[in-house]
Amino acid sequence: MKVEEKLKKETKKESIKIEILDFVRMILICFVFVFLCVKFVFRPVTVDGNSMYPTLVDQEFGFSNVFSTFVSDIKRFEVVVVYNEETDKLWVKRVIGLPGETVQYKSNKLYINGEIVEETFFDQEYVNSKTNNGNELFTSDYGPITLKEDEYFLCGDNRQISKDSRSPSVGPFKKNAIVSKYVIVLYPFDEMGIVSNGSK
Repeated sequence: MKVEEKLKKETKKESIKIEILDFVRMILICFVFVFLCVKFVFRPVTVDGNSMYPTLVDQEFGFSNVFSTFVSDIKRFEVVVVYNEETDKLWVKRVIGLPGETVQYKSNKLYINGEIVEETFFDQEYVNSKTNNGNELFTSDYGPITLKEDEYFLCGDNRQISKDSRSPSVGPFKKNAIVSKYVIVLYPFDEMGIVSNGSK
């Protein structure tokens, strides 16, 4: 009888050990899965500040697509998440100039290689409210500047307050600084939507 009880206790201990090991293994698998998703698929993003207002609002939360930067080219007017060395933070900005292009802003107009390019993503009602119906500058005059072959010119949609590639301390961004594209807003719930190359 004592032998049977001892065997039962040992069996129970082994069973508990196996359950603990299975639990630890499951936690490790989940951790690796989440790490790989964040590294190569979707990155959580919290909007910090109003540099992209009204397209994106301070403290909106969502995800950005990391995988898309590996499988598709970065296009003009796409919204991207970029790493800024100066602040050691991730910024959400919009792609304005592509590698090798000459970028200039003059009298609220964007010029790419000397040709006017319309920025159709703007919330025109908001722009008018900030410029006395177009009588004042929304985007200050800048450039021209010619980008190198691995550089992108990024700006925030809220041009009057955004710190971006127009700032002397920031300048153009290297391609490897762009960590993901698009923003899928999940919170607040009434602002849910995808921001890619326009607004929500």
